[in-house]
Amino acid sequence: MEEIIFASGSVPVAVAARVYGKDASWIRAGIVSGWLPIGKATRSGKLVTNLEEMNSKYGRINFYISPKLLWQETGYIWRGERA
Repeated sequence: MEEIIFASGSVPVAVAARVYGKDASWIRAGIVSGWLPIGKATRSGKLVTNLEEMNSKYGRINFYISPKLLWQETGYIWRGERA
């Protein structure tokens, strides 16, 4: 079996949205809520796990989407391309 080499860094939210055929906000909400296990959401280094915390008045949320977890969930191999 051939070893899969994943691109380094985070898969852009827009790419994940395209893979799932959904809106980027669906991806973000799924990661924050925990029902889309492909990455993590953080603000100022702290994990964001509640949709109420997604309010922009609290500051920017950074999303990390793991290339390996996205592949495990969808079969899609991210090669480093942007949306």
